[in-house]
Amino acid sequence: MTFDSARLHARTFAFFISDLHLQAAHPRTAEAFSRFLAERAIHAERLYLLGDIFEYWAGDDDLADPFNAQVAAALRALAEGGVQVYWMAGNRDFLAGNGFARAAGLTLLPDPTVLQAGEHTIALAHGDAQCTDDLKYMAFRAQVRDPAWQAQFLAMPLAQRKAIIAGLREGSRSAHSEKSYEIMDVTPSAVTALFDAGGADTIIHGHTHRPALHLDPATGRRRFVLPDWELDLEPIRGGWIALDHQGNLTRHDLIGNPL
Repeated sequence: MTFDSARLHARTFAFFISDLHLQAAHPRTAEAFSRFLAERAIHAERLYLLGDIFEYWAGDDDLADPFNAQVAAALRALAEGGVQVYWMAGNRDFLAGNGFARAAGLTLLPDPTVLQAGEHTIALAHGDAQCTDDLKYMAFRAQVRDPAWQAQFLAMPLAQRKAIIAGLREGSRSAHSEKSYEIMDVTPSAVTALFDAGGADTIIHGHTHRPALHLDPATGRRRFVLPDWELDLEPIRGGWIALDHQGNLTRHDLIGNPL
């Protein structure tokens, strides 16, 4: 799959992507990401990576892995081309730290982060923190985001960490099969809290793999949900959101067509 260069816009203010779940076992998705960086993102002032860019991240010492090093190098090349690259942790790659940030030439962001564009105030989030009806996941999230837990985990040998992560991923797949879509989606109260906390009129997030634009006619608030990327399995899907300097947001599919 190639991108149509005739559709490129010079120096778009920002692009937003999430949930690529990059892994060596999915080479077509990784290749599409590389092309997106070289052919699309290079024409933006900023690129925001809003979590789960990797299928998992075991720690910055895993940069020695050739696949991980290749992704970091592609991001660094983008940064060296003049694009500001920002990274927000997801539920799969929250252990990416300063070593990864230096290698990839990017800036780590807290979740949530508030961005101003034109007259719009935009709250950026991965989205998992807003799935508050999933009580078991919220408890797990609180545990693994604790600095003391992370320090203890990262002190383990890399091979041991990967084995633990593999077990957690298998457990997560089993748990998802037993949960309703409603439980795994963001809750209205958490979305309202995110709007209110930053005084935002717009939210952009990923995590749920349910790309959409949600508009509240009563308040004018809008919530954009980013798509996940998958080119190795059916159905093929993916895309991004573009932001111009006036605060206008457009959703695009993998070949750049507005949605």
